[in-house]
Amino acid sequence: MSSTEVKVPVLAESVAEATLVNWHRKVGDLIKEGDKLVDIETDKVVLEVTAPQSGQLIEIIKENGSDVTSEEVIGLIKVGVVEETKLITTADVATSPKTSPAVRKLAAEQGVDPATIPHTGDRVTKSDVVQTMKTTPAKITSQPVHTSASSGDRPEKRVPMTRLRKRVAERLLNAQHEHAILTTFNEINMKPVMDLRTKYKDKFEQDHHVKLGFMSFFVKASVAALQKFPVINASIEKEEIIYHGYYDIGIAVSSPRGLVVPILRNVDNLSFAEIEKGVSEFGQRARNAQLNIEDLNGGTFTITNGGIFGSMLSTPILNPPQSAILGMHNIVERPIAENGQVVIRPIMYVALSYDHRLVDGRDAVQFLVMIKNLLEDPARLLLNI
Repeated sequence: MSSTEVKVPVLAESVAEATLVNWHRKVGDLIKEGDKLVDIETDKVVLEVTAPQSGQLIEIIKENGSDVTSEEVIGLIKVGVVEETKLITTADVATSPKTSPAVRKLAAEQGVDPATIPHTGDRVTKSDVVQTMKTTPAKITSQPVHTSASSGDRPEKRVPMTRLRKRVAERLLNAQHEHAILTTFNEINMKPVMDLRTKYKDKFEQDHHVKLGFMSFFVKASVAALQKFPVINASIEKEEIIYHGYYDIGIAVSSPRGLVVPILRNVDNLSFAEIEKGVSEFGQRARNAQLNIEDLNGGTFTITNGGIFGSMLSTPILNPPQSAILGMHNIVERPIAENGQVVIRPIMYVALSYDHRLVDGRDAVQFLVMIKNLLEDPARLLLNI
């Protein structure tokens, strides 16, 4: 009987190695082609490795926690040892609830088997794991809790940094050291956009099957401003400036592993509905740890929305090699002067951080002013003025 190799997927050129997080099967298990075998974490995403063929797992070459490289062999499957119809039974299905990589990772960190977690339906969710942890003390194995020898009321827990967190820390530090980052601020009266959204949101959702949010307006306004100020869509490579003739916008979204920035490609060709669908899909896939490396590579400009967490104002850090990043914040009713009168309007503070080596202050300020003008009079987005 022949055997087949279980390999690490092909990693992006920028990803040198990854970490084998968790095997879902043990040696001797019968498996079916396509079954989930192992989760592998890079500095960007968690990848699911599935069985290339049906058979029996006869060897695990790389254990949990091992560093692995692109296309490295991590296990062996003996094929042809059982009939495929015997690989999955009704009992197996009943005792094996569906789980996402994020749920399995959280359960592994807490030392519990997802199959033992009480749940409804055929899927274990993160909330099921969290609720179980509230009622059952966690078994921490690879991440021990260190308690003070003199007192038991000052516990400490040491947890290794994930590859994503280490990579984020490294990139943020490098961005600060290698770029001349400056930030300019402005405020936007969101009432015109909010009125437009209120008027058409039901019809928009009915026609396009997606909610009309604020992000599509900011993406559209950003692309229009980038077209007028191409240097903000450019990047530096050694001693050359690369002007990108396309608009790939990174949208920062939160995931169980931290902040990730998937890329909407060729945004200048997308409608409001296509942008909203893309952002919604990225958010869902990020929460379920289903983003792949291709989703995160590239990008010419980034938008991050700290407002969803309640942030009033911030100075976002560049996402190299990009030369600028736009920060959105929460919307708060504030008194402003309008036609000589003090009125209350929903105001959002916005921030543009940029690489001063490439972008002059005048261009940065005018870029942000253009976004402000477009959003305070959104008809301009349709008329391209």
